[in-house]
This record gives sequence, C-alpha cells and structure tokens, in this order.
Amino acid sequence: MNKQTKSAGKIRVGIIGVGAIALRHIHDFMGSPDAVIAGLVDPDPRRLQAVREQVPELAHVQTYSDYKHLLAAGGVDAVEINTPNMLHYEQIMDSLSAGLHVLAEKPMVCTTAHARAIIAKAAQVNKVMMVAYQRHLRPPYRYIKKMVEDGNLGEITFIAALVCQDWKNGLVCAPWRLNPALSGGGALNCAGSHLVDVMLWSSGLAAETVSAFIDNRSTPVDINSAISIKFTNNAKGTVSVVGESTCGWYEDFTICGTKGTILFRKEAMTSSGRLLYCNEKGEMREPAELPPEGNVGQGFCDVVLGREKNWAPAECGLRVIELTEAAWKSAQTGKAVHVSASMRGES
Repeated sequence: MNKQTKSAGKIRVGIIGVGAIALRHIHDFMGSPDAVIAGLVDPDPRRLQAVREQVPELAHVQTYSDYKHLLAAGGVDAVEINTPNMLHYEQIMDSLSAGLHVLAEKPMVCTTAHARAIIAKAAQVNKVMMVAYQRHLRPPYRYIKKMVEDGNLGEITFIAALVCQDWKNGLVCAPWRLNPALSGGGALNCAGSHLVDVMLWSSGLAAETVSAFIDNRSTPVDINSAISIKFTNNAKGTVSVVGESTCGWYEDFTICGTKGTILFRKEAMTSSGRLLYCNEKGEMREPAELPPEGNVGQGFCDVVLGREKNWAPAECGLRVIELTEAAWKSAQTGKAVHVSASMRGES
C-alpha cells in the first residue's frame, strides 16, 4: 500500500482514466480535506506518466493499466470515471459491485436501459452514484433552481437552452468522440448532455414529447441539433447544440414562468456570466446575492460523508439519456417521439 492511502479518515479515491478532464477532478480531490487519491488507471502508460509529471504529488500513487486490477487490489473507497462514454456502464456496475462509491463523468451512460440498471444497482449496494454535472454546484444555476422551487417564477411555461462550441474541430473533441462505438453519440451526448441536464434539473420538469432535427456535418455522430420539447405540464422548450461553431464557447439559458423570467448568458467555460431576473412588472435586475460556488470533487465527498444530499444522482443521468435517445430517434424517423415510449420501439 502506498503512503497516500494510509491517510486516516479520508475517502480513498481511484481515478479511472487520466486524460485531460481528469486533471480537474484530481485537483478538486487534492484540494479537499476529505479525500486522498489512492490509485490511477489508464491503459496508456504515457498518459499515466504525463499526469504524474503535471502533478508531482502523485508520483508515489499506485498505477494500473486496467480498472479491474484497481478494484481487485482494494485500498479505495470510491472511484471517479473519465473514460470514453461507452465504457462507463461496465465500469460503473463493476465498481458498485465492488462496494465502492462512484462519481462518473457525463454522460453517465448511453442507453436508458443501462441507466435504469445502474440506479437499481446503486440502491442494492447502498452506495453513492453521482454524475459530474458541475452546473449543479455553480452559483447561477443554483440560483435559478431555487427561484423555481420558491415559486418566484410561477408556473414554468417555456425554456430555451443553447450551447455553441467548436466541438467538431476543437481540442475538446478527442478522436474517440467521433467514433460511435466509443462515444455513443456526438455533441448532444457531450456538451449537450450538460444542457439537457440543467434544463430538467433546474426546472423540475419532465419531458413528454421530443421532435429533433440533427446534422452530422459529414461525421459519424451528431454535430448540430435543434430539439423541440413538450413537457408533461404542457410547457414548451428548445435545446440547441451547435457543435461546429466559430465562437469557441457560448452558453445561453432562458426560463420563463407566469410570474417571472430568468436569462443567463455566458461566454467561455466559466461560472460567471450575465444573470438577469425580470419580475411580473417587467422590472429587470441582477441578483443581489448568489449561492456559493462548489466543485464536484468536494461535493461528492460531502455526499459520501452524509453532509449533503446527492447533487446529481443517477436519476439525472437517466432523464438526460431518455430525452437524448428520443431526440436521436426523432431525427432518424422524422417523427415526434414520446420520451417514455422511445425505448419500447413506440412513437
């Protein structure tokens, strides 16, 4: 056992997949007083070497070429998963079966059936299953959710969400993301996953029917998606994912209710942006105060230690893939798809 795994009272975390996104999680856990990184997994020894060079504190942490070797070795209480999307299901299920808490990058999984199986397994073993939807811990979206829950917007009638990103050609698009066998889908399954999630999570609404138009832009996966949604309360919504954009990153979220409207506009991958609330009288203002900023690693630790409710439980991953699969099917068939029926072959 390496020296770091002996830290008393800390959650010992194994990192499965040490590519670019892993560094954010590694730094989050290293900055937490409640966690210690106790194992690193990647099939590419060059990536393992690179992460140790970038984070010298990890020089003595045990490394593995296969996550199953980490699980067999023991010495961890939880894992954080950063692998290609189509690998998530088996890795999550095996980790839960090994009695570990799990934090997984989005999308949690790529089919509704897999999402339901993970929910059942997490309940069976009584372990935390959390998805790395960081917007749940970011002040603007936490503010929006609270405004909805407190009734300040009245009945929600319309939601519009847009993300523009140079996803197809940019550095964010690792080659595996264009391979459906590994990615399970394109920009809608990546940046769009965050957008769909925050729409459903902040509003508390459930999607009923979806109509979608999708352009793969000469690739094997979805790049640009225009999605219209009818929610179960009869509210309407749109999700627009532009994966071939010249503007870098831009995110736009609008939620309208009978008593008020909130508009959030932000550039780049930051927590900041322009957040405005407009009341029934048409008076527009910026919030006087926002909830505090959090990070996914500490948030996960707080859930494992029983301090907080699960910020992004597996049910969030289920709702996202339900809507996403319905959108893919609608684009393929040219018909509106009922979300709950999409996986039964109905429309």
